[in-house]
Amino acid sequence: MQLLLERGFDGMTVDDVAEAAGVGKATIYRRWVSKEQLANDALADLFDIEIPDADTGSIEGDLRQVYTDALMFVNSKEGLALIRLAVSEANRDERSAAIYRAFLERRIQLTQAALDRALARGEPIRRTADPALMVQWLAGVFVIRALTGEPMPAPEDADRLLRFTLRCVMEEDSGPDPRPESDTVDG
Repeated sequence: MQLLLERGFDGMTVDDVAEAAGVGKATIYRRWVSKEQLANDALADLFDIEIPDADTGSIEGDLRQVYTDALMFVNSKEGLALIRLAVSEANRDERSAAIYRAFLERRIQLTQAALDRALARGEPIRRTADPALMVQWLAGVFVIRALTGEPMPAPEDADRLLRFTLRCVMEEDSGPDPRPESDTVDG
């Protein structure tokens, strides 16, 4: 992952990975048949470590945990570097774009699973809740801020981002308005 962040996909070689790992190139190829698969697995492992799936017993708790972890990651040097790398590499190279699409697809699957668990518990989730949009809107915030040099939302912003998502995901008649006064149109 470090080589990928430092050099980009084209600049990273299997020889360099083998050398950094202290093994022969054949050892790398026994586990990964291509550099693309190696990079894909490295990214998936990094994201699974930094932003693990959450199963807290409620959709609100699950999203709060994932958002907090994601915000902590994008506010790290490695997280910001990865977002910038993803944008530049995905626009330049279809193989890199496929790697990042695979990561987003995994996140979408995890989000769908969280929605399914919430529905099974009887939480008032809209049946039209779109896990792809749930993942893409937050990723979009990260990409825009990385491109423009704006600071990433802080981990303390997780609840504010969560309220935005819940307004789109929860049934409208699911109880009192969860927005604090400062989030209302009049506040």
